[in-house]
Amino acid sequence: MSFRVQPAPPARPNRCQLFGPGSRPAIFEKMAASEADVINLDLEDAVAPDDKAQARKNIVEAVGDVDWGDKTLSVRINGLDTSYWYRDVTEVLENCSDRIDLLMIPKVGNASDVYAVDALVTAVERAKGRTKPIGLEVIIETAAGIAHVEEIAASSPRLQAMSLGAADFAASMGMQTTGIGGTQENYYMARHGQKYWSDPWHWAQTAIVAACRTHGVLPVDGPFGDFSDDEGFRAQALRSATLGMVGKWAIHPKQVALANEVFTPTEEAVAEAREILAAMDEAQRTGSGAAVYKGRLVDIASVRQAEVIVKQAELIAGR
Repeated sequence: MSFRVQPAPPARPNRCQLFGPGSRPAIFEKMAASEADVINLDLEDAVAPDDKAQARKNIVEAVGDVDWGDKTLSVRINGLDTSYWYRDVTEVLENCSDRIDLLMIPKVGNASDVYAVDALVTAVERAKGRTKPIGLEVIIETAAGIAHVEEIAASSPRLQAMSLGAADFAASMGMQTTGIGGTQENYYMARHGQKYWSDPWHWAQTAIVAACRTHGVLPVDGPFGDFSDDEGFRAQALRSATLGMVGKWAIHPKQVALANEVFTPTEEAVAEAREILAAMDEAQRTGSGAAVYKGRLVDIASVRQAEVIVKQAELIAGR
């Protein structure tokens, strides 16, 4: 293992990020009352161009007026290739209360994109005397973004989370699909007349997880477009959790419970992890470097795996 220890990611629950357009303030109270860990108020794709100015005003008002409880509160700005993004940053941060936690940057292609937003955020904070630093989260949804994923993960001390945006990512990559997440009908292997569907997003998710874990950033799975398909959402969320992602987006309120279910360790998993830790404690007490637990060998690597589960459970329980 490298002597350069990987930094720990932010110690907060991020099982589900619930999105809602800033142009629909009527739903803000319902979002605040949901079980999502993170609320993302959107100024980008979900808001029509003519509604963006009013959406900013709606968000500024709601940040201070709505009781968001202990949720992480984030605002998704428009892309840096638009004329909207700088006003998203300045108008929101110059007028919002300190209750806001994060800004989400879409379609990040390289570290310079993050630097640009970071510089503007820093200038606003200094000008307005804001005492609570604003964090950043980014979406990888272009070929450039995935090609530069590690430099993006290392781009700013403000960076807290990184998500995969499947739809725009597919378009940027030239993928022949209109699906948002999940398995795709034509992405399969065949053997003896049987079809086996694999996951076209797997490699990108793995790259994101590796970059995030290297630089202390939370890796998050993005949207699953078919909100009528609970089984498909759960299957993708389970794959993402197994790969090391900490949560998933919800683009419909019904997806919140599904995400929380998948990304909350079960009581059985936590109990087993604690038993593995106890078995290793006993082994080390008696001078052994390994132990046998339920017929299988466990060692220091097993301890690290078990600690991931226990720490996640404790983080959620302490919310």
